[in-house]
Amino acid sequence: MTYIPQMRPLFGEEERSELSSYLAEDGFMTEFRKTAQFEQGLAQFTGARHCVVVNNGTISLTLAAIAVGVGPGDEVIVPNYTMIATPNSVKLIGANPVFVDVDADTLVANPDLIRAAITPKTKAIMLVVANGRESSCGISAFEAIARETGIAIIEDAAQGMGSYYRDGRHVGTAGILGSLSFSAPKLISTGQGGAILTNNDEMASKLRALKDFGRARGGNDIHDSIGYNFKFTELQACLGLAQMRQLPARVLRKREIWCHYRDGLTNIPQIKLFDHDVGLCTPWFIDCMAERRDELAAFLHERGIGTRVMYPPIHRQKAYAYQGVFPVSESVGRDGLWLPSMIQLSDVQIDRVCAAVAEFYGSP
Repeated sequence: MTYIPQMRPLFGEEERSELSSYLAEDGFMTEFRKTAQFEQGLAQFTGARHCVVVNNGTISLTLAAIAVGVGPGDEVIVPNYTMIATPNSVKLIGANPVFVDVDADTLVANPDLIRAAITPKTKAIMLVVANGRESSCGISAFEAIARETGIAIIEDAAQGMGSYYRDGRHVGTAGILGSLSFSAPKLISTGQGGAILTNNDEMASKLRALKDFGRARGGNDIHDSIGYNFKFTELQACLGLAQMRQLPARVLRKREIWCHYRDGLTNIPQIKLFDHDVGLCTPWFIDCMAERRDELAAFLHERGIGTRVMYPPIHRQKAYAYQGVFPVSESVGRDGLWLPSMIQLSDVQIDRVCAAVAEFYGSP
C-alpha cells in the first residue's frame, strides 16, 4: 500500500519550465527582475503596498524586528506555541523573547496575557497566525494594544498564505510589518525563502537596505547604514512565480481537504479538529487534538500513514528552559497532531486516513 506522507512539496512541469527558461537566459542568478516580479505578485495577492523578499522566514522576522527598533536587551512578546524560529529570530540580535500562552480554540496569543507581559523593555509583539486562524477576539484587539502602548505588532504569518481576517485584510497586513515563509511545507514554496509585507514606505526602504549591505541603492558600494546579505535568488523567484500561478487553485484545494477531514472525523469524539472558517482561512496543516496521540501516530504509521507531532511548548525546550505556567501550549505539546496535509492529497487518501483513525478508536 502506498505510504501517505504527512507532507511533501509539489513541484512540477510549471516550475521546471520556469527554471529552464531562466537558465537559457544566462542570467546572474542573484535577485533581479524575476525577484521583483515575485514581490509584485505577492503584494498584489495580499493587498500590501510593499513586499520585500529575503532568504528565509526566520530572517524576515529578524529584519522586521530590527526595522522597528528592537535591539540587544529589549523584550519581544512571543506566543509559547509557535515554531521555534519565532523566538530565535529575535535571539539572533540579542533581544529576549517573553512567552505568553495562547487561546485554546485558535492557538493565537491571548491578548490579555500580552497586556500583562508588557514591561518598559517591550519593543515589539510577534503575533503568530496559527494555521491561518484569526484570534477569536479579532485582530482589532491586538491593534488596540499597539495604539495604546506604541508597541509595534509584527505578524508572523508564515502559516497564513491565502488566509484573511474578518475585515477582509490578508493576514500579515494588519501589523506595521508582516512575515511570510516559503519553506518546503508551505502553501507555496521556493525551497527556502521569506517575505516582509508592509504598507509603510519608510519601513520598506529600510528593509531593502537592511537585506542588501545597507546600500543606498542596488548595484553600488555606497552604504548609508549598516546592512547584511539576506538577498533572494532568481532561481527561487522562478519557483515562486510558477507557484503563484497555482495559488488560487491551491487555496481552494486546501480548504476542500479540511472540509473532507471534518466530515470524515466528525463522529470520532477522541479527535478534535481545530475549527476553520474556510470562507476566510486556508489551513496550512490539518491540526487536531488526539487522545492517546502517540499511540495513534504509531498505529497510523504501521498502516502507511504519516503524521507529525505539533510544536511542543517552547518554554520546555532545552534551548530556552523558561519558567512559567502555560496550560494551553502544554496541552498541545501533549495531544496535538498534524494529519497528512499535502496539497496533492486525494479524497481517497483522506478517506483512508479517517478510516484508520476510526479503527484505532473503535468507532463505527
